[in-house]
Amino acid sequence: MTSAARIIAAKLHEAGCRHAYGMPGGEVLTVLQALDEVGITFTLCKHENNAGYLAEGSYHATGAPGILLTTIGPGLANAVNSVANAFQEQVPLIVLSGCIGRAEAESFTHQVIDQSALLAPITKATFRVAKGSAQQVIEKALRIARADPPGPVHIDVPHDVAGTGVAVIERPLLPPEPAAWPEGESLQTARAMLAKAKKPVILAGLGAVHHHAGDAILALAEAGEIPVITTYKAKGIIDETHPLCLGGHGLSPRSDTVVLPLLRGSDCVLLAGYDPIEMRNGWIEPWDAANAIDITHADIPHGMHGAAVRFVGDVALGVAALQGAAPVPGGGAPDARAELATMFAPPAKWGPHQVFDTVQNAMPDHAVATADSGAHRILLSQMWRCKAPQTLLQSTCFCTMGVALPLAMGHAHAAPDKTVVAFVGDAGFEMVIGELATMRDLGLRVVVVVLVDATLSLIDLKQSRSNLPQLAVNFGKTDIVAVAKAYCGDSYEVNDNEQLINALNRAFCSDRFSVLACRIDKSDYAGAF
Repeated sequence: MTSAARIIAAKLHEAGCRHAYGMPGGEVLTVLQALDEVGITFTLCKHENNAGYLAEGSYHATGAPGILLTTIGPGLANAVNSVANAFQEQVPLIVLSGCIGRAEAESFTHQVIDQSALLAPITKATFRVAKGSAQQVIEKALRIARADPPGPVHIDVPHDVAGTGVAVIERPLLPPEPAAWPEGESLQTARAMLAKAKKPVILAGLGAVHHHAGDAILALAEAGEIPVITTYKAKGIIDETHPLCLGGHGLSPRSDTVVLPLLRGSDCVLLAGYDPIEMRNGWIEPWDAANAIDITHADIPHGMHGAAVRFVGDVALGVAALQGAAPVPGGGAPDARAELATMFAPPAKWGPHQVFDTVQNAMPDHAVATADSGAHRILLSQMWRCKAPQTLLQSTCFCTMGVALPLAMGHAHAAPDKTVVAFVGDAGFEMVIGELATMRDLGLRVVVVVLVDATLSLIDLKQSRSNLPQLAVNFGKTDIVAVAKAYCGDSYEVNDNEQLINALNRAFCSDRFSVLACRIDKSDYAGAF
């Protein structure tokens, strides 16, 4: 016999989890203790929403599901945004929340809400542990969270159940076998379409990242000299310095002028784990459905595009099944690659282009970057060159603000050997500024690059493009350098490229976090992406 809380913690540990994040309350103290006893380190954050993003960052670093621990009522409600983000970004996240017992809830209403109903629309499943059900619940939760498409699962743990005895059933958590594309008419049709193609294109998305399909995509691309386009989430699925890689796209109207004609003119578009949730509305029906082969990791409903052939299963195995059908090499798309490189080349003038280019050139090998939502993220995603997947982390489906700093913190905490840089606008930075204290307490060496223009630049651009007056986009200038110092970090004001290089050299050698306040002009974003 063991306690319900202990068996939940033990199963999470068996799944590879070593970190949990959140803010405790009286209803989760038994769960908190159980996590500690099995070797899962809990980190106290300043806000539950940020804790959800730290948990996501730990998942990207380790591959194990993230763990978010909240208390009853307001604790869980605070985390809704990060849970919704995990739902759309396909992040396996276990959300453990405390609650009072069922009988007590009939008469006691203090802080009591229907927590399952609150999270039901933004989770893959929601459970409430009953006496004797802890093992069944956590095993189901882990299977559901990691099944395609992965996502968050919520578990309510009543405080009067957490410490009750449970009989343990010895059974391992076995992962499912990958599903291969079976021989048959569907596969034969796809092979024939690809083999006769004169202008094939591969479009890879986050499903390719989930299934580690990079090697299979690269092998097929090289065999037929097929250009590879990715979504932002799949950047680095093949090295973006490779001559066949056209980089990540989907939110930039400028890059669309190059990439969308390539897709419309293709006689075979191979979709590899592509989910159009990342794309703007310009990507509705972007190719002739009769020319598309859709290899997808999950049966995801959408109305964005069609395909002549569709396989739901393992993306890496699906792409590999087409290897022998690679068309006669046709020269790739060197003109498109050169045009994109020119389009987003940094000008000599100081501004966001210079910031991103300089930081990229200074970054150590195998470093990880995160980006917040805003104008800077779209430009950065077009300029940044990823040599491996999951080395540029961002919210590309939910596109919420306030993610870059906690994502970077969670990754750095779970993988302390990696250099991690967070790019964030000044508005997004002020959303999560309290987590500088968490970063201080953890001793993290994250480098935070803040683009300072005292404006919601992306919204400002949209108002301008719509011929609307400028409203609710400007705000006062915070002394970011002083704030970072107050939280015991290194901090630098940066006004030109020389100052940025000097600050980066110091930041990468520091034993604590660094904040670089890079002052730019919002006008530099106009026409940039």
